[in-house]
Amino acid sequence: MRRSLALKVGTVAAAMAVAVAGIAFSTTGASAQSNAATGYATQNGGTTGGAGGAVVRATTGTQIHAALCNRASTSTPIIIQVEGTINHGNTTKVSGDSCDTAADRIELKGISNVTILGVGSGATFDQLGIHIRDSSNIIIQNVTVKNVKKSGSPTSNGGDAIGMESTVRNVWVDHTTLEASGGESEGYDGLFDLKNDTKYVTLSYSILRNSERGGLVGSSDSDTASSFITYHHNLYQNLNSRMPLLRGGTAHTYNNYFTGIVESGINPRVGAKIKVDNNYFEDSKDPLGTFYTDLMGYWQVSGNTFDNVTWSSPGTDNHPAGPNPTSTTTVSIPYSYSLDNASCVPSIVTATAGANKGLKTSDGSCSVTSPTAGPTTTTPTTDAPTTGNPPTGANLSIGAGADGTSKASGTSYGNVIDGSTSTYWSPSGTTGRVSVKWSSAKTIDTVVIKEASDATGRIGSWQLVNNDTGAVLASGTGAGTISFTATSLTKVNFVITSASGTPKITEFETYA
Repeated sequence: MRRSLALKVGTVAAAMAVAVAGIAFSTTGASAQSNAATGYATQNGGTTGGAGGAVVRATTGTQIHAALCNRASTSTPIIIQVEGTINHGNTTKVSGDSCDTAADRIELKGISNVTILGVGSGATFDQLGIHIRDSSNIIIQNVTVKNVKKSGSPTSNGGDAIGMESTVRNVWVDHTTLEASGGESEGYDGLFDLKNDTKYVTLSYSILRNSERGGLVGSSDSDTASSFITYHHNLYQNLNSRMPLLRGGTAHTYNNYFTGIVESGINPRVGAKIKVDNNYFEDSKDPLGTFYTDLMGYWQVSGNTFDNVTWSSPGTDNHPAGPNPTSTTTVSIPYSYSLDNASCVPSIVTATAGANKGLKTSDGSCSVTSPTAGPTTTTPTTDAPTTGNPPTGANLSIGAGADGTSKASGTSYGNVIDGSTSTYWSPSGTTGRVSVKWSSAKTIDTVVIKEASDATGRIGSWQLVNNDTGAVLASGTGAGTISFTATSLTKVNFVITSASGTPKITEFETYA
């Protein structure tokens, strides 16, 4: 059954708080919660995103890019909490050794171990797509991405809401809302596109709606290296085709709710194989088959419901699986999963899928489950530094090395380890990183951050990070003495994430 493309965007829901992979951080109005990756994203070593890393808040695209660029390396774990509307007006390119960003999209290129998480009153990427390239271990959760265009103005990300390409591994996209306001003639392309050797990806509890194209795996019939994709508990609503279009590779789609498919739905071709379990298709045309080509794909079907579905007649370049779909291959799934009965899929998906739904999931018995409250591992301290007696013993920073992400004109990283309070380091803006490093491991349990007398109180929030592992040793606000569990490391980072002006750090002292 054909349906017109609805153009209304859903409103964001109430504020919430989450903890990803055991790292807790509170936001407005709720206690901490946690979820973990599912599907093929659990394979190949798993997907944990920025677990264990610094937690940074961002309200602009520029701040997202800056958070990536302020890391010690391209693989230093980081969780970026996003709140508000991210658009072209507040997104610029930021440069650094740990990033490769762009001005017209959120660019995750050549990096790993990153979580982008919507918090508070919601995170909306408006006309600005998210692009993942040559990267691994990425989580995108609880965000809305809408109206990304490839033609017209403004343009972003080739018209894809979320796009991945070129040796991407282990990505989990969860509880997102991906939507357009029309089709190619209105300037839009795909909502969730994977190509050029992208593997071990899961799309879960998400909404894809109001577009001609849901998403593809492989950009052409010669691009067949992408594989191992899971789609589960997603709502596909008012889409023309590509749910997904799968060229080569292996995929698994289960417990999804398809409604208002205009032309074709799941479309494996060029030898692709997909397992299709316990999905619910309603008011739709040709929900499964190989379409627009004679290069056949294959499917294994079980437990699906077809409600008011029409099937076209077989013919040249048209190979529908129905009206009585039967399996044409078998697909072995390497991970465990629980199947809801197809009869409850519309209600369970409607209750759980999309951003700002509280990260609710299904327990596999047609019941809604809220994420587990509370962290599962120790979280960094968040108290302000102490201001009592200074530590005793040798300042291990004397004779060490120093580096960072940026420095203002006339300042030096080395000024924080020279034992003199008459010299200082400043970042080129209000945020940045300065580090102390040694040629062999040192065990430290105390850091003293000293500000210049004319800049006292400028440092806002900060995190002290073990550069060797990316673990956050402590976090808080203001300069002073920072105590933490004794840790052996070769480099320690002081990361300033907010400030009331340009900070001036005269000394970064370290003690055992």
